[in-house]
Amino acid sequence: MLDYLTQVSWSPYIAGSGIGILAALSFLLSDRPLGCSTGYVKIRGLIDKIFLRDSVEKRDYYRLIPPAIDWQLAIVPGIIIGAFISAVLSGTFQLAWVPALWGETFGYNPVIRVLVAIMGGILLETGARWAGGCTSGHGISGTLQLSLASIATAACFFIGGIVMAVFLFRVIGA
Repeated sequence: MLDYLTQVSWSPYIAGSGIGILAALSFLLSDRPLGCSTGYVKIRGLIDKIFLRDSVEKRDYYRLIPPAIDWQLAIVPGIIIGAFISAVLSGTFQLAWVPALWGETFGYNPVIRVLVAIMGGILLETGARWAGGCTSGHGISGTLQLSLASIATAACFFIGGIVMAVFLFRVIGA
């Protein structure tokens, strides 16, 4: 078993089965879909609660999904910790301000790379909230429920990702 955990990549069938079990447990134990964008919104709500208590209590969204430290929020640090453990176990962990592919394509300026990453994160979270969920929420939980909106949204995620990758790495970075 330990040999499997140290592999650089896992079988998509085993990883997919694990995600399916996790999604089923999410519905079974909490009656909520699996997704991580809600965790980011809960973090924002907790920060707002510290500084702007009244505004949080008045927002309809926070009445439906109150900002709290729970499993949906724990997914966010869990992804980071899990990725770190996986990289260490597989021997691929390295610290780099600018990944090699980015550096070869756009240059090795760390300030530009960090600014683009922050901007991308903001756009990603804005899009996830606008779409009513993130790639894991729609792509895993929504398609698991055969939601047509989630299937269409997941298809748009893939199309958008492919178009942007081609645009960034073949057009701009050419």
